[in-house]
Amino acid sequence: MKSFLYLFSVLGLLSCKSSTHNEMTVQQIVDKSIQISGGEGYDNSKVSFVFRDRTYESLNRNGKKLLKRITRTDSVTITDKKTNTDFQRFFNDSLIVLPDTLANTYANSVNSVHYFSRLPLGLNDKAVKKELLGEHTINEKTYYKVKVTFSQENGGDDFEDTYLYWFEKQSFKPEFLAYEFHVNGGGIRFREAYNERYIGGIRFVDYNNFKPQKGAQVDFFKIDSLFEKNELELLSKIELENIQVTPID
Repeated sequence: MKSFLYLFSVLGLLSCKSSTHNEMTVQQIVDKSIQISGGEGYDNSKVSFVFRDRTYESLNRNGKKLLKRITRTDSVTITDKKTNTDFQRFFNDSLIVLPDTLANTYANSVNSVHYFSRLPLGLNDKAVKKELLGEHTINEKTYYKVKVTFSQENGGDDFEDTYLYWFEKQSFKPEFLAYEFHVNGGGIRFREAYNERYIGGIRFVDYNNFKPQKGAQVDFFKIDSLFEKNELELLSKIELENIQVTPID
């Protein structure tokens, strides 16, 4: 009897250890996702793409980031440049002096497009605070559901926004995301990734961009259940075109 109890205890202990070993932290999930989505390629490549008739370019080198947005018209080329520390706007080759508030608005706009195009890379930025909400099922697939908020320091003007990400449990790819924002009257968006492709070793996706139906009372943290019930309204499509990835030394 004593031998049986001892064996039962050992097996129970081993089972607990195995269970603990298989549990992943939110940081491990995000790190794994970044690795399979591009890894070191993010830091060793120049990326450009076209989004809504504007050209976007990004370059990371030695921790320094340069993001560009280029708008071409018949008479002028407007180039917006955002680095780790400042923002500049050029009309052709001439630097334009902007009020701080307007420069900040343009900088946020440039950063937003690049942020979504490079996901999940931005989820390891200094201002990001991540929390694993558990495992959830969408359309019979299991996902790690992760909540992301931002510290005020380095978090930008939108630091009060809240994001949700759904990482497919087997592939670790972020296949859905949602965010609750407060500017311009606020709102909720839910995005479904599609058209996945790897270019130069980096994963790119397009999105179906949904919003709650007019007048609906929505619990942001249960937005995935509304998607499953087809109770969200398609607002727009987020499509990247002419993607080019150029390795750098």
